[in-house]
Amino acid sequence: MSQSDEIVFYTNPMSRGRIARWMLEEIGQPYRTVVLDYGTTMKAPEYLAINPMGKVPAITHRGVTVTECAAICTYLADAFPRAGLAPALDEPQRGPYLRWMFFGAGPLEAAVTAKSLGLLAPADKSGMAGYGSFEQVVDALETIVSGAGPWLLGERFSALDVYLGSQIGWGLQFRSLPDRDVFKAYAGRISQRPAALRTREIDDALIAAANAGG
Repeated sequence: MSQSDEIVFYTNPMSRGRIARWMLEEIGQPYRTVVLDYGTTMKAPEYLAINPMGKVPAITHRGVTVTECAAICTYLADAFPRAGLAPALDEPQRGPYLRWMFFGAGPLEAAVTAKSLGLLAPADKSGMAGYGSFEQVVDALETIVSGAGPWLLGERFSALDVYLGSQIGWGLQFRSLPDRDVFKAYAGRISQRPAALRTREIDDALIAAANAGG
């Protein structure tokens, strides 16, 4: 693998980087991990040159930098099509795939964060918020999770499951999403993916090593 083809993964095991790592494990390509610390290396000039936001995750690949979990998942699925994690441009499922990926990155992320901070838009101003209301977002999320197949695109597992599924799993874990049966059943299925299990093992080991001072 040439230097330009190398995937470099910038992360912290206690971050959304766990989503990107899961995606990297799903595509099955080698990658190099750079672990950054909050407030120090994550804000250092070297990393700010990669991501001016000073946040993780980020990847570099073929001279390109990609940040934001939804973008990383989408990019990797398209960059490595043999993994079969994204519908092709001419497939009908490409539309729903992108629709719900952007839903997760937009209305869902915004609504869950706003609710957790006690900053939801008041009812008389909900039309100004892209998510409308928290209840609308959760009900919309349930429509996609309640689809015909085990995965969000039916019988086909995709990068959408990695990204949106991670949000659902965390929402249940941290109680930022309601404890609906359909969410719990889906989260249980995706959590047993071999790549998801590897991701937890890798990142949990990094956390344990950090806590042990190693």
